[in-house]
Amino acid sequence: MADARFEDGEEGPLRLMAQEADDLPVISALVQDAVLPVTEMRWDVRRRRFAALVNRFRWEDGAEAERQGRPFERVRSLLTVSGVTAVRSQGIDRKDPDLILSVLALDWAAGADGAGRLTLVLAGDGAIALEVEALDLVLEDVSKPYLAPSRHRPDHGV
Repeated sequence: MADARFEDGEEGPLRLMAQEADDLPVISALVQDAVLPVTEMRWDVRRRRFAALVNRFRWEDGAEAERQGRPFERVRSLLTVSGVTAVRSQGIDRKDPDLILSVLALDWAAGADGAGRLTLVLAGDGAIALEVEALDLVLEDVSKPYLAPSRHRPDHGV
């Protein structure tokens, strides 16, 4: 069986922005269960930009894949946050190049004058907190979908 292609479906690659707190839940839901090696994150201090290249589960295609009885898919996506003034992490060893992180959610805590903290909540009590001047986030698919290695939908047993 060949990997899936965007051309096979009606939808194309996602490119979504969040610039207000109300925008964030959609992107948070789409990156739930995304996985990435710890080495696929970068903070460009000079440009004040944080980027993470994630392998996200295609939640937007899950129901259709199940209906058609075909394997589920993932896609490589770039999560970019602009206006980042500080980055902190907890519960992860950035020096372990083999460490794989799993994103559970994105959380926003508003501060004064539009600034705030965007937190990437990770499985295993890990987190990456980004202090930002304003909420300015982009999620963009940068590859064609591919068959999820497990061929299953992530399940948290909740």
